[in-house]
Amino acid sequence: QVQLVESGGGSVQAGGSLRLSCAYSGITYRTNCMTWFRQAPGKEREGVAVIYTGAESTYYADSVKGRFTISRDKATNTVNLQMNNLKPEDTAMYYCAAPAAGLGYDLGLNPGSMDYWGTGTLVTVSS
Repeated sequence: QVQLVESGGGSVQAGGSLRLSCAYSGITYRTNCMTWFRQAPGKEREGVAVIYTGAESTYYADSVKGRFTISRDKATNTVNLQMNNLKPEDTAMYYCAAPAAGLGYDLGLNPGSMDYWGTGTLVTVSS
């Protein structure tokens, strides 16, 4: 059984930093990537950052490039999202997700491609 558990959310002022973590279990070798998504009130869920577990390749949404960094700790089975220079528009519920099978590099940020989801952690950025 796959489990994804997010942590690290909170409230921060604009310009501040937060580090989100996703502890995962039950993921098999068929899953080749893990992704952070976010959803703000009244908006669609969007892919923020993805890491492909083979080559540790990473891809980011344009809105977070240069500010967010995704990484994976194989020793502790966690995927982290370091968020720096946070802006009020980063306010959202953040979710960790993974597919059941391998995805191409064009689908890693697509929420419709994911099979497993955590319950989310809330990030609030005030101006």
